[in-house]
Amino acid sequence: MYGISNGLSFLLNHVLKYRKKIVIQNLTNAFPNRSQKEIKTITNQFYDHLADIFVEGVKNLSLSKKQVMERYICTNPEILTSYFERKKSIILVSSHYNNWEYMVLSLDMQFKYHGVGVGKPLSDKWFDQVLNRYRQRYGTEVVFASNVRETFETYENQQLPTAYMMLFDQSHSPEKSYWTTFLHQDTGFIFGPEYFAKKYDFPVFYYNVRKVKRGYYEFDLTPISEHPNQVPHGEITQTCVNILEQTINEKPQYWLWSHRRWKHKRPEN
Repeated sequence: MYGISNGLSFLLNHVLKYRKKIVIQNLTNAFPNRSQKEIKTITNQFYDHLADIFVEGVKNLSLSKKQVMERYICTNPEILTSYFERKKSIILVSSHYNNWEYMVLSLDMQFKYHGVGVGKPLSDKWFDQVLNRYRQRYGTEVVFASNVRETFETYENQQLPTAYMMLFDQSHSPEKSYWTTFLHQDTGFIFGPEYFAKKYDFPVFYYNVRKVKRGYYEFDLTPISEHPNQVPHGEITQTCVNILEQTINEKPQYWLWSHRRWKHKRPEN
């Protein structure tokens, strides 16, 4: 399949030029001090990785439980043991960096917690239903904005220890975003993880994903806030932003640069 990925990378990058103007513009704005040669190198590396994500997404549909857990490994799961024993639900924050679909698929298997992935539905309802059926086949529950509040409330009332996976780097509502400077630009981030953490006083962890080799990833958990209600407004989100920015600066090719991340402007109010 990685032979197919090699061909797909060339097709996306040089023939179809899939969102290439967006990719180059995003990289140029994010790294103003890097040369055109460096930007070109990152662009090529990005398309190589994007093609890998596409073929891994297809393979994702047929992976067994054993195969998934061999390919997506948490290096420090024991950090959550004491919270689970106290029946304390947690929030896991990350971004569209490396392979996020493996986390959706494996979340309910990674830890003792019931896994819930919070996402955004696709515009194609039929494809969205099919995709989520495969995403949820190993126990992870996928919820959206329409029922996320109800899900939090239900499992809190049932005292069911739950791990909520929330990607915070694509915000579609400028007025409801957390705004900060990120990669030299005004950037709005989804505030949902911090909002729910404070509402229910759930500990927050950032999980950072590393690509070990093609098709194999590791991630580690970093504590962000054990008592969210005791920290100032925005501190949780800003800490996650800082981690993401450092991660991208180190290996930028693994972030999803083809998204129009900076199309919204910071609201004046």
